Amino acid sequence: MLYAEFMSVVLPPRPEPEESTTESELLQVGPAGDEPCLRADAARNRARLLDAAARLIAEHGAAGVTMEAVATAANVGKGTVFRRFGDRTGLLTALLDHSERNFQAAFLGGPPPLGPGASPVERLRAFGVAMLRRAVDELDLQLAAEPGPDRRYSVPPRRLHHSHVALLLRQALPDADADLLAHTLMGYLNPVLVHHLTRQCGMPPARLEAGWGELVDRVTSAVTGGATGGASVATAP
Repeated sequence: MLYAEFMSVVLPPRPEPEESTTESELLQVGPAGDEPCLRADAARNRARLLDAAARLIAEHGAAGVTMEAVATAANVGKGTVFRRFGDRTGLLTALLDHSERNFQAAFLGGPPPLGPGASPVERLRAFGVAMLRRAVDELDLQLAAEPGPDRRYSVPPRRLHHSHVALLLRQALPDADADLLAHTLMGYLNPVLVHHLTRQCGMPPARLEAGWGELVDRVTSAVTGGATGGASVATAP
């Protein structure tokens, strides 16, 4: 699963920002100070606990992640988990933060087509597919962390995702309203919509991925007046 892959990635050195955004404050899901500098052995133990929690989510969903279950899966005492994360909420926040940091490292500085080196349209396709697979794999966790309407578009990771998509759109479509189009595309990747389509409508994830690729192609070709598929979007009622 893509989520398990992200969780096992060793973070590379933080890449230089692709544009002038405040990325120094964006690589954080939980409150500042959640992950202070740790001794090497403490850092290994923390990663071991997070890996165990990730496996439990992959196998049983977020409901299967309890402090006791993580301790058993990591072969440590329950007190070790409580000392490291405080409570179940702290564990889930740390887990989501770990996953988000690895995902950001992948699209900001990882190999193409998700990372730099591919065309903007190819990177848009890869970004959406990675977001969808990650959402499917950790859907319960993402839904539990979904901000309310007053913060939904201002939390740092979501601002970074939007800025990244807008940057790729500006590169692919210099004359388009990249910021507004980025909001439109990001709406397709929202975990609430993914939950509705996959769990309530029974739609297979592969169909969502194919739909994302078609959406990117139609948006880019419609704005540039290229392919016939784009023309159909532009003239649809």
